[in-house]
Amino acid sequence: MRGYFAIGAEGISKPMNLGALMRTANAFGAAFVFSVKAEDRTKLAYKSDTSRTFKNLPYYQWDSPEEMHFPKGIKRVGIELTDDAVQLPEFQHPRMAAYILGPERGNLSQDMLNHCDYVVKIPTRFCINLSLAGALVMYDRYRTMGHWRDRPIMPGGPLQG
Repeated sequence: MRGYFAIGAEGISKPMNLGALMRTANAFGAAFVFSVKAEDRTKLAYKSDTSRTFKNLPYYQWDSPEEMHFPKGIKRVGIELTDDAVQLPEFQHPRMAAYILGPERGNLSQDMLNHCDYVVKIPTRFCINLSLAGALVMYDRYRTMGHWRDRPIMPGGPLQG
């Protein structure tokens, strides 16, 4: 798979969610992880990050969307339930992307949305856990950009032939 991605959250406050997001990002091959306006308690994220992401990937922490500095060419993709957001199954992931999730008990700020090139929503009936949302986005990127064969028409795995 060509390109790279990063994932992070704005206003994250629960260390376990950040740790789970970081562990999943490490598993899916993220280039780095980040947070914006994170509460100080997120420093405890390493307790739930059993893959030791801090030792394997860069972690950036910014205080505002204006402070975010990404490599040239990266597209910012907000993950949020807005009326005009693109449904995740219909979204073409950019080759270089930074996915930004909202806080546990809220939404991405309007300031953050203004800094996004795209806004995508996961087709659920209501908001889901932040780290689960991140995992779904990373899996969708992996599945759609990983040059996988089309799924079989009949239930089951690929035919052996």
